Amino acid sequence: MANTNKSSSSLDSAVKSVKSVFKGNTMIFVLVGVMLLFEFLISAHSDGNSHLFAPANITNIIRQNAYVAILATGMLLCILTGGNIDLSVGSVVALVGALAGVFIVNLGMPIWLAICLCLIIGTMIGAFHGFFIAFVHIPPFITTLAGMLLWRGVATIVLDGKPIAPFPEKYLNLFESFIPSGETLEENEIEVFGEIVDKHVLMVTMIISIICVLAFIVMEVISRQKKIKNNYTVSSGTSFAVKLVFLSLVILVFGQFLARDRGLPVILILLGIIIAAYGYFTQNTVPGRYLYAIGGNEKAARLSGVNTNKVMFFAYTNMGFIAAVAALVTIARLNSAQPTAGQNYEMDAIASCFIGGASAYGGTGTVSGAVVGAIFMGVLNNGMSILGVDMNWQRAVKGLVLLLAVLFDVASKRKRSGK
Repeated sequence: MANTNKSSSSLDSAVKSVKSVFKGNTMIFVLVGVMLLFEFLISAHSDGNSHLFAPANITNIIRQNAYVAILATGMLLCILTGGNIDLSVGSVVALVGALAGVFIVNLGMPIWLAICLCLIIGTMIGAFHGFFIAFVHIPPFITTLAGMLLWRGVATIVLDGKPIAPFPEKYLNLFESFIPSGETLEENEIEVFGEIVDKHVLMVTMIISIICVLAFIVMEVISRQKKIKNNYTVSSGTSFAVKLVFLSLVILVFGQFLARDRGLPVILILLGIIIAAYGYFTQNTVPGRYLYAIGGNEKAARLSGVNTNKVMFFAYTNMGFIAAVAALVTIARLNSAQPTAGQNYEMDAIASCFIGGASAYGGTGTVSGAVVGAIFMGVLNNGMSILGVDMNWQRAVKGLVLLLAVLFDVASKRKRSGK
C-alpha cells in the first residue's frame, strides 16, 4: 500500500513538473505546434516536394526575420514602461539605411566609420523622441507618429526617391556570411538524412551548438542558485531538469538544421549577443527593473525614488539605437538602400512583443518572449507564403493572431485580479 501511494505521489509530481514546464514555455510549444502544422500542410499541398523544415528554409527564416527580432528587443523596453510603443522605427530604419548608402556607396567612406555614424544618428533620433516624451510630456503615440512621417520624408529626400546599390562585399559579409566560411570541397561531402552536406560545416556548427547548450545550462543553474540564495520561489528540481532537457533539445535540433545548410549565419551571432545583453539588462540590473516598476505603477515608482523621466528617455533613445542596428542589417540583406525600406516594421515588432507575452498595460514581458514572438511571426509569413496564401489573407491572419494574444493578456489580468 505504501509503495502504491509512493508511486502515485511520484506520478503526480511528474505530471505537475510537465505542466509547470508547459506553462512557463507556452509560446515555444505553440511555435513548435504551428511549425509542425505548416510542415504537414506544405507537404500535403506540394506532394512532399517542399518542406518548412528544409535546412535552407530554416536559414532563410532567420535571415529574413532578424530585423524583427532586433526591433522587438528595443520595442519591449518601450512597452514595459506602460504599454507605450514607437511608431517611427520603420521610418528610422529607412533613414539610417539611406544615410548608410550615401556614406558607404556614394562617398566611399570606411565601413567602420559609416557604421559608427549610423548608430550615432539613430541614437540621436531616439533621443529626440525621448526628449519630447519624457521631459515635454507629449504622449509617445503622438511623438512617434510625427517621427514616422518626418523621418520617412527625410529618407526619401536623402535618396531622391531612388535606391542606392550595390553595397561592397566587405560590408555584406559583416551580416550575410556564414561560419565556417569557404567553398565546399567534394572530398568533405557526406550524406546526412538523405542530403549531401559539408562535413566541416556540420562538425563546426554542431560543436558550436553543443557549446551553446552547455552555456545555457550553466547560466540557468547559476541563476537558480542565486534565486534560492535570495529566498525567491523557484520551480521544483524535476521541473527545472525537464525544462533544461527540453530547451537543450530545441537548440540541438535547431543547430543540426543550420549544420545541414551553410552553417551558422553571422546575423544569428549578432542576434544572440543582442538577446543576451538585453535579457541580462532587463532581468539583472537596477535600471532594467525600473522599466518594470514604471509599467507596474508609474506613480508608485516615482514616489519610491525612481527618476521616471530619465527611464522613459532611455527607453526611446535605446529604441533609436536598435532601429539603426536593424537598418544596417536590412540594407545588407537587400543589398540596397531604398526609400520604401522599413514599411510596417514597427507593426511586426509590436506584434512580436505582444505575441511573446508582453502586457498591453506594461510591466510584464521578457526579451526571450519577444524573440519567440518574432520567430512566430516569421514562421507565419514563411509558411503562408510557401502555401501560396494571398498577401491580404496573410495580413488578416497576423491581425487575428495579434488580437488573440492581447485578448489572452487581458483575460489573464482579469483572472488574477478576480474581476
